[in-house]
Amino acid sequence: MVSLESKTVLLDKVKIDARPVYHTVKRCFDLVAATCGLVLLSPVMLWIAFLIKREDHGPVFYKQVRVGKNGKTFKMYKFRSMFVNADQMLDKLKDQNDVDGPMFKMKKDPRITKVGHFIREHSLDELPQFINVIKGDMSLVGPRPPLPSEVAEYSDYDKQRLYVIPGCTGLWQATERNEVGFNEMVQLDIKYILQANCLLDLWIIWKTVEIVIKPNGSY
Repeated sequence: MVSLESKTVLLDKVKIDARPVYHTVKRCFDLVAATCGLVLLSPVMLWIAFLIKREDHGPVFYKQVRVGKNGKTFKMYKFRSMFVNADQMLDKLKDQNDVDGPMFKMKKDPRITKVGHFIREHSLDELPQFINVIKGDMSLVGPRPPLPSEVAEYSDYDKQRLYVIPGCTGLWQATERNEVGFNEMVQLDIKYILQANCLLDLWIIWKTVEIVIKPNGSY
């Protein structure tokens, strides 16, 4: 179990932004790694696209508005893992949320397709986010980008996770993931922001690769 920071911890945004060397190295690594990832994994992505299209003939990709650094919104790309009308079904499922707080997670979500179950279990639905990384909306490592509806319910403490560029993966995804609730996820993000460095980023990426190979119960 990863030790969590106290909810009394408040971040110094000026200090977080005042790390030009780290942020430059991180951005350069993101560009190179995301570009290589798109090229090397393109056969896998084409195969996933084929399976999604074959299952229900719907769109291959799913675009969703998310909130990034300093509250700036952007469209995040994913492989579609749910039925086309999934967003319309959400209101009927909110009372079955398996986590506390503004984030919605459901272990046996009826909106997920057969192909969706597999690509979610192995985190393959996230691969199109390499495009977001190249565009600069996201980093490879950082807090999960929330929905605007989630941010609307954030406390001032929770909003601190918006001080940095969101990531495709992060400390929460690479360690506890669905074993903890919303508040613990935020605390893990705060812990990451406080301790962020190149070695920690590489460790999180390595742990994420392990999860792709051996899933840790994502849903």
